[in-house]
Amino acid sequence: MTEKAISGSSRRVRLALNMHGGACDASVVILDRRQRSRARLIGESGGMNNSEEWVIWNGSMGILDTVTIGRIEGDRSAFLAPPYAIVGPFSLDELEAEGRTAFGECLVMSRRRWQEDQVALRIAAREKRRAFLLKMEIGDNSEEHREMLRLPMEGTLTRSEISAAFRKLAKTAHPDAGGSDENYRRIVKARDALLEQFESP
Repeated sequence: MTEKAISGSSRRVRLALNMHGGACDASVVILDRRQRSRARLIGESGGMNNSEEWVIWNGSMGILDTVTIGRIEGDRSAFLAPPYAIVGPFSLDELEAEGRTAFGECLVMSRRRWQEDQVALRIAAREKRRAFLLKMEIGDNSEEHREMLRLPMEGTLTRSEISAAFRKLAKTAHPDAGGSDENYRRIVKARDALLEQFESP
C-alpha cells in the first residue's frame, strides 16, 4: 500500500493505492474539514440517526476516519455517507447491537468499540501487511520452496510444519544417508527461505 497526504487550507487529500485488491478500494478520499469537525449527535431515543458519527477502519489500506450513515434501505441495510458511499450494504441491526459490523475489509464501529478494539485491530493489520509484503518479496519462489519440501501450496505455514518437512526429507537427502549433496543443499535453501518469514523485522 502506498499512502500520500496533501494538506490544503480547506481540504486534505489522502491518496491510497491498494496493491492487493479487496472491497472498500476508494483510491482517492477527499475530506473537507467541516465534515471532520461536524458535531456528534446521538438521538434522544438512544437509537441511531443519520448525523451520528461512527468510525471506519480498513487496516490494509490505512484508513481510519469518522463517518455517518448515508442511505438506509427497508430491510435495515445501510450504506455510509460520502466519501465512503461505496461501503455497504451492511446490517444496521448488527451495528446497533454489537457496536461493530464488517463490509469486506472495512469495519464500521462505534467510538466506544473502537477504543476497546483498536490495539488488537492495529496489530492484526500490521501482521497482515507484513505477511503480504513478505509474500511479495518471496514471490514465485515460495511455491518452488514449498514444492521442494512437499508442503501444501496454499495456506499459512508454521515454523514447526516447515521444520518437520525438512527433517523428514533430510533423513534420505543427506549425503551421509546416501543422498546427493546437491539435493540436500536445495532442501536446506527451501527451508531457510520459508523460515525467513518468521525472522524479526
